[in-house]
Amino acid sequence: MKVKFALFFIWNILFSVCSLDHIPRLTLNQGDGNRLLYSQIQKHTVFFHPEGSDELFVGGTDFVYRFNVDDGLLVENFSLPTTGEQNCEENPCENVITVIQQFQDSLFVCGTNGNKPQCWKLYPQVANQSSEIIESYEGTGISPHVYTQNSISLTIEGDLYAAVPLNSDGTSLQFRRKAGLRPNVWMYDRWMTEPTFISASWVKRDKDPEQEKIYMFFREKNSDSSPEADPWISRVAQVCKVDEGGSKRFFQNMWTSFLKARLVCGIPKESLYFNRLQDIFVQHADDWRDSRVYALFTSSWNSTAVCIYSMADIDSVFENSSFKGFSEEIPKPRPGTCVPNSRALPMATIRVIKDHPEMSDWIHPIHRQAPFYISSNNYTKITVDRVTVANESTHNVLFLATDHGMIHKILEDDFKPFIISETHLTNLSAPVQSMKLDSTKRKLFVGFPEQIAQLDLQRCQDYNRSCEDCILARDPYCAWSQSGCTPVSQGGIQNLAGGKTDVCHKNNDGKKRKKRETPSSSVDPPEAAYSVPLGVPFYLSCLIHSHHASYRWEHNDHTSQCQQTESDCLHLITAMSEDNYGRYRCVSREQDYTMIVKAYELNPIQAPENQKNAVTQVAAQRLVMTVLVPALIAVFYH
Repeated sequence: MKVKFALFFIWNILFSVCSLDHIPRLTLNQGDGNRLLYSQIQKHTVFFHPEGSDELFVGGTDFVYRFNVDDGLLVENFSLPTTGEQNCEENPCENVITVIQQFQDSLFVCGTNGNKPQCWKLYPQVANQSSEIIESYEGTGISPHVYTQNSISLTIEGDLYAAVPLNSDGTSLQFRRKAGLRPNVWMYDRWMTEPTFISASWVKRDKDPEQEKIYMFFREKNSDSSPEADPWISRVAQVCKVDEGGSKRFFQNMWTSFLKARLVCGIPKESLYFNRLQDIFVQHADDWRDSRVYALFTSSWNSTAVCIYSMADIDSVFENSSFKGFSEEIPKPRPGTCVPNSRALPMATIRVIKDHPEMSDWIHPIHRQAPFYISSNNYTKITVDRVTVANESTHNVLFLATDHGMIHKILEDDFKPFIISETHLTNLSAPVQSMKLDSTKRKLFVGFPEQIAQLDLQRCQDYNRSCEDCILARDPYCAWSQSGCTPVSQGGIQNLAGGKTDVCHKNNDGKKRKKRETPSSSVDPPEAAYSVPLGVPFYLSCLIHSHHASYRWEHNDHTSQCQQTESDCLHLITAMSEDNYGRYRCVSREQDYTMIVKAYELNPIQAPENQKNAVTQVAAQRLVMTVLVPALIAVFYH
């Protein structure tokens, strides 16, 4: 009984914070274009794509592909089968590529190599010669032994950092500086409990590079084993880029600047929290304090939330919070401070790092009262683009991948979400393995087991029916101009804040033109005429374009709500009578815009009794099989 009440309570809270804006306004299909197909199904892939480049490197099983993203062609195929002696008794003897990073003078590629990780250097092609692969060195600590093991990696100024298990059984998982110009550094074993690393990010400080830090985002096992406690706690940790470990006497080759803090995402007044961090996107700004962290969380009741954090707030907790479990005077320099020579740090400072690395204060999102976005969708990946719009202001757009391979495009409007669209990239319900945003090219590369899909972020043709259609979309990439709904250009018409369409009826001086009469559809649709015998069942339908609009049927002086499926608004007539003849209009209303979607005229027809019966049977079968059954199924599953 308590469990049922708790679930009821939770869902009431979730529905109270959700609204129509939490439903995708449009449902779109990518189509068959802009796809790069693999020769065989891939169980794991990894992308490497420099911003603005025409090259996309894709690592799979025993290969690295190099694609030209502008023409969609495969440029090179590098074969990387297992080499040397392997231990493939429990796992297939294959080389699954898990790391592709730009490292020093080459592209660094690492893979499982039949349970014996190996790395290679890929030197770019020169003139007309092909690229060259040279076997480099043993890759333990850079690539996992098995692709399903947790791992992350990044390169910073000639150094390579990674978090992977050192052992084939998945143990000894920690974040290390593994190769490069600075000394190798690793973690103290007691700092984390069964962690799952999500991401790591280097936050640059152009005016103070000696204070630059690397932030790790992860979740770890909760020490609180009570039934009410979530088994996981989400965290962010820091280390200094200049950290080279302690002295030979104490903490040699171990991080001397490691600190961690709890990430909070939830509704505090209801004690409702999302504790399982799933994905991270760090949006860097010119001033590092303005950088944002977009975090994707899930919960034990199968809901997803997005919380947004300020990098200034994260750094403030590390610089000002007390240390959990430490009550003595804080030594100087303060533990976690970046210093030019970490090997000269006093033992008192390092002991606090060793025994009390957790901050007492929690890190709260910039919208403290509730997550930016809560959904019943199971999202798996997140990325965020910053878009300059027609009036030169900037807006953020989130792209969230569902576990069924769909992409939700969400406008961040003054800390409120507006779901612009849901795009189906493939006919198959497949998980997204990799996702990479190219803001310069306005493309999103999405990796599936069977293909790579390119999503054009400027799909303005989807809202090109009228100025009102373009405005209602509230898509920062698109604006209305003399050429229709096109990618944003100076002088284009937009209204992202509210989506009101009255901006379409203003002159260049800002004054309103004469209002159109309602309905305000720019062009009324042609009227479809049907002759229908008396007594037969019949139905009318019109296509639902926007899921944010309300639809109704108008017939003579009567108005009725439609019977709505996922894609159609229906009007069902069980048996035609004299009162059912006449004109019908399917009318949609969204914001301040009313539009006639479809128009019909039903006329009587006199038919012989035997023909009437035959028509009645055929019409009834048509109604049941093509309308009622699909409608009931849609309603049931919805």
